[in-house]
Amino acid sequence: EVALSELSALLAPTAGAAARAGAAETVLALSGSAAGRRLLLSRCCEVLGALVAVAVGPDPAAAQPALGCLVNLSAEPEARGALLQGLPQLLPLLPAGSVAGILANLCRERSTARQVLRALQDSGHGLPQLLRALAQPRPPPQLGPLLCNLSQLPEGRRELLDRSRNAVRWLLPFTQYKESVVHRRGIVGALRNCCFEYEDHEWLLSEEVDILPFLLLPLAGPEELPEDEMERLPVDLQYLPQDKQREEEPDIRKMLLESIMLLTATKPGRQVVRDRGTYLVLRELHRWEQQPDVLAACEKLIQVLIGDEPGPGMENLLEVDVPEELEQELQRLDREEEEQ
Repeated sequence: EVALSELSALLAPTAGAAARAGAAETVLALSGSAAGRRLLLSRCCEVLGALVAVAVGPDPAAAQPALGCLVNLSAEPEARGALLQGLPQLLPLLPAGSVAGILANLCRERSTARQVLRALQDSGHGLPQLLRALAQPRPPPQLGPLLCNLSQLPEGRRELLDRSRNAVRWLLPFTQYKESVVHRRGIVGALRNCCFEYEDHEWLLSEEVDILPFLLLPLAGPEELPEDEMERLPVDLQYLPQDKQREEEPDIRKMLLESIMLLTATKPGRQVVRDRGTYLVLRELHRWEQQPDVLAACEKLIQVLIGDEPGPGMENLLEVDVPEELEQELQRLDREEEEQ
């Protein structure tokens, strides 16, 4: 308690620059362990308030470790209230990666994600600014998880699917982004979330957006196909080099498959996905894939593509009412699959 009071005093504006920087480095080190975070959060409002003030201050030697500490603390539920109060001070620092990391952690829960999105919209530092940051030569990797977590909200998906801005197109190149797996995973997660909006499937699959090649390319390998099969593929997937590598992260491969599966929810979507040679990519992926859960996702999608069309009234798979007992059985099977 006494030590925390002394640290808070050293973080105050009345302390010298060197003292503030030293105190910020100390709390950053403390925040690296669960015990240290518990200690800091035992005086949550006092410590977080002081850290936010230092983080937005003019001295980078103190601001950077303070921001790093806030990123670590933002993963703790006890810190959310105080950090939400500090948003008006932190948001002007966007698109700094550390601030994006703080917001991404806050947005893990829907309730706080909604508060963060509202604060972004009210402040003028909304999703358009985050999307513009994607055009930087090396965008902050924390942007991907932030956009993913915001897109769990219907209103977040509406922002990304705003046709007047064609915002979702900013995300597409990052399905192949090699500089950061954290960023790539977040972007693919955001695209998958957007695919839940079946009213936008026709637009997403149209030439205006053309999402399908961006989802398929990371799943494609270097295999040579017969000429007649090659011509059925989107141009970007034809004649790939011999050193073409598939997405290396199994969870990202699974999210890509889930995204395509969602796009097959409607009959027009299924037709487009079939007509563009998706099965050919999945066939080769199925031969190569070793991870059971990814293999299962691949098989489910193949079944949709090669199976018979659903009967009348069931054309939209996202609108079909599933009987409660069947839903419980499917959930049980999913749990068993996860445990294997």
